[in-house]
Amino acid sequence: MKNHIEYKTKGVCSRMIIVDTEDGVITNCSFVGGCAGNTQGVAALVVGMKVEEAIKKIKGIKCGLKATSCPDQLAEALEELVNA
Repeated sequence: MKNHIEYKTKGVCSRMIIVDTEDGVITNCSFVGGCAGNTQGVAALVVGMKVEEAIKKIKGIKCGLKATSCPDQLAEALEELVNA
C-alpha cells in the first residue's frame, strides 16, 4: 500500500517534510527549507528504511536548545502517517 504525507513542521527551520512510503518502507523523503546538507543527508539515509525503524532511530533528537529537530519532526510525520 502506498502512502503520502506533506507534514508542516513545528519548531524547526524546515517548513515541510514530504514523505512517500510503500508497504511500510520509505520510498521518498524531502524537506522544504532548513539546513540543506543536514536535511538532504537525513532524507537520503531514511529512503529504503522501514518506517518503524526510522522512527526508532530519529525520534527524540534535539537541535541545540530546541525541543525538537528536523529528524525528530520527520519521526512525527512518519508516526502521523502510520496512525492515519
